[in-house]
Amino acid sequence: MENRVDPALLPSLKMIQDFDLRPENLQAIREDMAQLIPPAIVDESISLTDEKIVGPDDNSLQLRIYRPKFVNESLPALLWIHGGGYILGSYDGSDDLCMKFVKEANCVVVSVNYRLAPEHPYPAPLEDCYAALKWIADNAESLNIDSNRIGVAGASAGGGLTAALTLLARDRNYPSICFQMPLYPMIDDRNNTPSSNEIKEGLVWNQKRNEAGWKMYLGELYKTDNIPAYAAPARAEDYRNLPYTYTCVGQLDPFRSETLTYVSKLAEAGVDVEFHLYPGAYHGFEEITPDADISIRARNEYIKAVKNGFERVTKVES
Repeated sequence: MENRVDPALLPSLKMIQDFDLRPENLQAIREDMAQLIPPAIVDESISLTDEKIVGPDDNSLQLRIYRPKFVNESLPALLWIHGGGYILGSYDGSDDLCMKFVKEANCVVVSVNYRLAPEHPYPAPLEDCYAALKWIADNAESLNIDSNRIGVAGASAGGGLTAALTLLARDRNYPSICFQMPLYPMIDDRNNTPSSNEIKEGLVWNQKRNEAGWKMYLGELYKTDNIPAYAAPARAEDYRNLPYTYTCVGQLDPFRSETLTYVSKLAEAGVDVEFHLYPGAYHGFEEITPDADISIRARNEYIKAVKNGFERVTKVES
């Protein structure tokens, strides 16, 4: 399989250590991952503040807010949801990307540090994200945010939560989301697609690790017939009335097939959707090898998509 990897992405892939995603190993893996995150260098043109709000279970929910300094007009807002298979990661690893969104799309970004499985299985992570989204909309005036231009984005499990949150907000009739960007989203718990069966091991994320993530996220629901679309958006039967969507995936990503199916179903439901498939690219390639040409291209494309998502609303209003 490695012979199909883009040569520029191969050196970083060979440096990634194998890890066993059993529940008893998670804490050590999380701590190791946290040590790899470099301290954020805050752009002088951006203010960064941390906020704690009351979560859906009276839990303390951490948000990180990024906004351009010295801007007085009402700005669009992006809720960013980090990845990590529903079981790993934190918002600390998203600082650089969130600041890029602020600078390029001239928006406010709110990053949510949702609770992780298996300690907090579905629906806790999703309800945390909904609480963050609702907080943005409820406080739009004090935050100087344009409530007509609120978007949601995330990568991997964050992409899965993005897709689920967009369905949830539609069905709860609040808040209104103007666009979504679920990047290479983790949306199909069945783990039996052609690409899942093709990427069984290695390549950062694979069928084996995907099974471990879903098992911990779904808990008692795993392998049952009672899994709702809000847990695994690939199971949704109605994709109508969803907002403009941008997504992408690498051709060597186990989520390739479910993303392709998702894009097709969105388009068939009348949703405006843009999509990019990157050959020779494995899961999370643009984060693991950020300086490769294909990574720069992919990241620039989805940062531009955020800007376009907000501008589409402005054009419609005018």
